[in-house]
Amino acid sequence: MRKIKANRRQPIYMSLNKPKSNSQLMTVKNLTDKSADLYIYGEIVDNTDWKWDEADVMPDDVLNVLNQMEGLESINMYINSPGGSVFAGLTIYNMLKRNKAYKNAYIDGIGASMASILPFAADKVYIPSNAFLMIHKPWVFSMGNSNDLRKTADDLDSIEAGLVKIYEENLKEGVEIDTIKQMMADETWLNGEEAAKYFNIEVIEAKNIAACSSEILERYDKTPHKLLQSKSEPANETPPQSESFDKIKFQNELDLLDL
Repeated sequence: MRKIKANRRQPIYMSLNKPKSNSQLMTVKNLTDKSADLYIYGEIVDNTDWKWDEADVMPDDVLNVLNQMEGLESINMYINSPGGSVFAGLTIYNMLKRNKAYKNAYIDGIGASMASILPFAADKVYIPSNAFLMIHKPWVFSMGNSNDLRKTADDLDSIEAGLVKIYEENLKEGVEIDTIKQMMADETWLNGEEAAKYFNIEVIEAKNIAACSSEILERYDKTPHKLLQSKSEPANETPPQSESFDKIKFQNELDLLDL
């Protein structure tokens, strides 16, 4: 294994398992001359030439479909994601926010971590009563000396401030932003009814949609047990190679910095 310079945030490539190619599976559905549907149903990852899973969503994927949607009057966004790279997520958020179409966002299963930010790029946000929104502080795997780690902590504070601003812009009247900051510090999972108490989100009828299957859900501290139970195990799954490999794969999936 090649050495990684301390405190560098860069992809780590391993030859133990071959990742899947970037097949651009994200597609525009129900496209008409006035509207279209966009599905974000996987982990949010940075742009690369490959993906750990074909359901992963990169900024380039979203850019590709938005180019197909140019000039539409409305876009329906369907989100079922455990989160992922904070920088990739912010890029996707800004691209969606800039799009001139009227946007409806639907949190179908979970909008966790960085995926809790994406719905707020829309003009109107809907969540079924049995779906989940999860917010928490950004976190990172890091190496280095004391100066490096202090710099990393300062960077995380700056990133958190930007995310807090997005939440603040979408708060229910009367909700204090300090309440949201504490909820982020505690890693808070909100079902549809609870999310609507804090954010400008409309609760809709419950739907039977399975939460996005992802190893990330197992690494959050307070993931609702029923979400972990709903994960489907892939057939003929290769046993874990080693604890070290698992950590490296996890770092790469999140590009070392995730919300």
